[in-house]
Amino acid sequence: MDQPAQDSPILLFDSGVGGLTVLGELRELLPQAPVIYAADMAGLPYGAKSEAEIAARVAGLLGRMAERYQPRLICIACNTASTIALGMVRDVLETPIVGTVPAIKPAAKMTRTGVIGLLGTEATMRQAYVDELEREFVGDCTLLRYGANNLVALGEAKLRGESVDVDDVARAAAGLVLQNHGERLDTVILACTHFPLLEDELRQAFGEGVAFIHGAEGIARRIVSLTEGQDFARSAPDFAVGTGELADFQRLAPAFARYGIDDLRAF
Repeated sequence: MDQPAQDSPILLFDSGVGGLTVLGELRELLPQAPVIYAADMAGLPYGAKSEAEIAARVAGLLGRMAERYQPRLICIACNTASTIALGMVRDVLETPIVGTVPAIKPAAKMTRTGVIGLLGTEATMRQAYVDELEREFVGDCTLLRYGANNLVALGEAKLRGESVDVDDVARAAAGLVLQNHGERLDTVILACTHFPLLEDELRQAFGEGVAFIHGAEGIARRIVSLTEGQDFARSAPDFAVGTGELADFQRLAPAFARYGIDDLRAF
C-alpha cells in the first residue's frame, strides 16, 4: 500500500461527542497525527433507531466523508454504529476502518464476583455481535445487559458544561442492577463512548465496589498499530464537522477546545 500523504488525517466518527474520549487517548499516543472529528449530530441518538436506518446512514455519511477528506484511516468511535454498520462500511470503502466493540473480554478477566454489567444503548444491546462476544469470552461469568439511552443525552449535557445530577444518572442506569444477580455486580463495561464522560457520576451511583472499563485506550492503540511507520504532519489545525444546524454544533465549542479543536464546521 502506498504511503499516505503526511497531512492525510485520521477521521474519528461518532453519532455525537462521545468519541472525544477516544480522541483524548489518541492525542496521548499520536499527538502529531492530524485529526478530523465528525459528529452526526442530526442523527443523534443512534440507540433509538432501527438497524437498517443506522447502517444506511453511517455507510452513506462515511462514503461522502472519505471522498471529501481522503483520510488515511477511519475510526467509528461509536459502539452502536460499529456493531451494526462496521461490516458494511468495510465492504464499500478501501480506507482502513477501526471499529468500537464492547470490552467484554477484559471485563471477564477483571471480575471477582463473576457478574459483569454491560451498559450501552438499546440498539447495541440487541446485536448478534454482542451475543458472539458473550459466547466467546464470558465463560462461567454472568453478563447482565442494559440499554441506557438516556445516558447519551446526559453525557452530551455534561460536555456542554451543564450540571448533571447524579440521581438522574443513577435512574438511567438502574435497570442494570435491578436484574437477577445485580447485587453481585462488580465490573461494568461502558459500551458507548458517551458513557465515560459520566464515569464520576456512575461511580457515585454504583458505589465504590464496582469497577468500570471502556474501550477508548484500546481503540487508540489499534489506530497506532495500523498507522505504524507512517509519517504525520499537520498542514492546518485540526477541525470538527457536524451534521445538522451549525449553531447547535458550535454550542459544543468549549468541549472541543479542551481537546485542541477550535474550528467547528457544518458537514
